[in-house]
Amino acid sequence: MDFFSYRGGRLYAEDVSVEDTASSAGTPLFVYSRQTIRLHISRLQEAFAAAKPIICYSVKANGNLAVLKTCVEAGLGFDIVSGGELYKALAAGGDPKKICYAGVGKTDAEIKQALDAGILMFNVESEAELAAINRIAGEARRRAHVAMRVNPDVDAHTHEYITTAKKQNKFGITLDVAEKIAQRWKEFSNCDLVGVDMHLGSQITETEPYATAIDRLLDFTDKLRKTGHEIEYFDAGGGFGIFYHGGEARTASEFADAIMPKLRGKGLRIILEPGRFIIGNAGILVTRITYVKNQSGKRFIICDAGMNDLVRPSFYGSYHKMWPVKSHVPFTADESESIPPADVVGPICESADFFAKDRPLPVLEQGEYLSIFGAGAYCMSMASNYNARPRAAEVMVEGDHWRIVRRRETYEDLVRGETEAL
Repeated sequence: MDFFSYRGGRLYAEDVSVEDTASSAGTPLFVYSRQTIRLHISRLQEAFAAAKPIICYSVKANGNLAVLKTCVEAGLGFDIVSGGELYKALAAGGDPKKICYAGVGKTDAEIKQALDAGILMFNVESEAELAAINRIAGEARRRAHVAMRVNPDVDAHTHEYITTAKKQNKFGITLDVAEKIAQRWKEFSNCDLVGVDMHLGSQITETEPYATAIDRLLDFTDKLRKTGHEIEYFDAGGGFGIFYHGGEARTASEFADAIMPKLRGKGLRIILEPGRFIIGNAGILVTRITYVKNQSGKRFIICDAGMNDLVRPSFYGSYHKMWPVKSHVPFTADESESIPPADVVGPICESADFFAKDRPLPVLEQGEYLSIFGAGAYCMSMASNYNARPRAAEVMVEGDHWRIVRRRETYEDLVRGETEAL
């Protein structure tokens, strides 16, 4: 499901040599394949075509303007969680009427910004937030369209840090509280309740949790309609998992088969909020080997990329495939017991600064390039300047052309906005 391939032992992104790109643009370097992004979007559009959904790309997965622009050109809207993401979505040409605003901590300024932009709806996550939206809409003499994000208490069987629909999570409103809020809707006279929203988490590799959660929320939707609320939208969220190991995820069609029959004939417009599914395997991180160290019976491959560039292995214990950018050992051999293991680490002053431990990898020499796959989602968007390290450059490939879509940060960028004066 991507356009990264080895030809004659050399890695290509579409028709561009990754080695040549890294040599020219420097490392660490994120490389995105535009053709892969388009492919993943088309898979979703085809799978859910019968429902004619509004597909809102989740900006938090990767908010590069070139990525967002590619989504706009494909007809997508956006799922946002901050004023900054709204700004970027609009800067990329996004249609405000295809923007859904989630997040538990929207500030007054962010709510006003979104009302002024004319977004499709707020996904409300607490009664306090609803009261704030109602107050600000009244002050602005606007009507706010809202959906209640209901927490269905469903276990999506993903990492505990990225599950969002269990009762102990901070997200959404429990069903009993949501029903009580709906009964008192006259208190929120500047808000129209137009939708019901759910979001189960991220990197979900099973379809059953969607079916279970939808059943619970459809009962709630029926109750809302019976009490006079004109519910138009059912936001099924995102979270569709991708292949990191290979074989663990479900296809777009399998997710559609679990979701669409439940909502067929209900008179509801489906909204989807995919992020990782679209961009995750459309990106790689290319890093240069700084040193190779053999110590206490272990081989350490020390890279110029670190956990500040890609934090997922340190934060979640996540797995990313990796392989030399130039190697005559087949990429499919990466789990072979005949290849000696190595710890792949970065330069950060933390023991958690690693990309892999005891990973079978061919012999690598100082100065060679290593590719870390599945790095399109929640990598650059979670990058930091820890250890005063400038953030990496980003490149977009299309066919046999590539361009820098985010320049590498400089040391001057690290101190911009700071002052030593009292």
